[in-house]
Amino acid sequence: MNRELILGSALLCSFVGLQSVQAQKQNRENRQKTTRPNVVFILADDLGYGDLSCYGQEKFLTPHIDQLAQEGVRFTQCYSGTTVSAPSRSCLLTGTHSGHSPIRGNMELQPEGQFPFPEGTQTIFQDFKQAGYRTGVFGKWGLGFVGTSGDPNRVGVDSFYGYNCQLLAHSYYPDHLWENGQRIELRDNVLEVQYGKGTYSQDLIHQKALDFLDQAPQGEPFFLWYPTVIPHAELIVPEDSIIKHFRGLYPETPYKGVEPGSPGFRKGGYCSQFYPRATFAAMVTRLDRYVGQIVQKLKAMGVYENTILIFSSDNGPHREGGADPDFFNSNGPWRGYKRDLYEGGIRVPMIVSWPKQVMAGWQTDMVCSFWDLMPTFRDVLHLNFNRKQMDGVSLLPLLQNKKGQAHHEFLYFEFQELNGRQAVRQGPWKLLHLNIRGKKPSYELYNLEADPSERHNLLEQYPNKVRELKALMEGARTENVNFPLLNE
Repeated sequence: MNRELILGSALLCSFVGLQSVQAQKQNRENRQKTTRPNVVFILADDLGYGDLSCYGQEKFLTPHIDQLAQEGVRFTQCYSGTTVSAPSRSCLLTGTHSGHSPIRGNMELQPEGQFPFPEGTQTIFQDFKQAGYRTGVFGKWGLGFVGTSGDPNRVGVDSFYGYNCQLLAHSYYPDHLWENGQRIELRDNVLEVQYGKGTYSQDLIHQKALDFLDQAPQGEPFFLWYPTVIPHAELIVPEDSIIKHFRGLYPETPYKGVEPGSPGFRKGGYCSQFYPRATFAAMVTRLDRYVGQIVQKLKAMGVYENTILIFSSDNGPHREGGADPDFFNSNGPWRGYKRDLYEGGIRVPMIVSWPKQVMAGWQTDMVCSFWDLMPTFRDVLHLNFNRKQMDGVSLLPLLQNKKGQAHHEFLYFEFQELNGRQAVRQGPWKLLHLNIRGKKPSYELYNLEADPSERHNLLEQYPNKVRELKALMEGARTENVNFPLLNE
């Protein structure tokens, strides 16, 4: 073979090889562009707007959650589904507000658990399953007992571990948890054992969540929902370095709760606590460390940059079991607590981190809510959704800094307990309807721009606005025989 032919063949091979390398690089880039993101959604329980240092907490720090805020976007006008656990979660998981959501209250059922999702309820988990995702839930469920239509495994959850029942989740040292349909006995948490000794449920649940991530098949996307019980009462943590750090930092008033032998012990009652303030700070600090460990696990797996990580809370701060939200300024500048429809009961922190997709270190005052998450996820997954079947709007344009972000005409909330409460927000205006089934129902009107703490009732000054918002309120809900009309 002559020199020219050899040289030509070499050049051709080099060119073909270069094309092959370029093609492989392009394929990798295309896969990276089209790879579906993993999603990790951490939902705290009864954590107030002001309980994170990135939202103003000054008596303890939450550095790992703060880091998420530095790497993503912090929402300042995000609303939970409503002001207590089960209906707030129902709004989140179905894309509907509390006037349309299938579960609208914390209805206890025997032998264990709460009112279930009705048969045929479409949830976020089913959407992710349709898109080829592996789904896991680790923490508190409260949306239907094992074997019912609300069983996690019947609404799209592949792996569940934790509390099925919200009432039993009042104890951090329970005698059992659930792994899918199997009851897991925690025999070291028997009544005779000194309280605070044994297996701390949140440590066990957290490890199961990390195991779920470890077991993720390579290349298969996952959706991990992590509805931790922390910092819901009762107030207790293991005797370790975290609680030892906080004891002695704050003035304390011991809380007298239920004791071993009481019918309510580990059946919904809250334990006694000598150091309630130190314990609350230690619980939130423990949750912050859990968040840091989840982030570290995602990074070790090499999937962090392709993961949407969301942190929020199901409603405002509680005042149970010795908790003192006023001392910690847990509701920030807002009035009210859990079970209120004032801002303190329903405005919650929300942080979204998504490397290379969400700009780092910014905040938004866009008014949004839990029922926006389902359409957002459907947008991310490229699934079609019927706007009429959900009350939410996709937040994806906002997150990716693109045009076309839709906004709400108004937000609607209701609460079944305490004689019934409703609220509607439109722009800066907010109308509350209180004591609906009581002898003296009443309305209150606030302008949140001028009066964010809801101290000045403007009901008499703006009758036209009141009539407008009343009409929105009356038309916002549909009947639900299990959670009936509030004004019957």
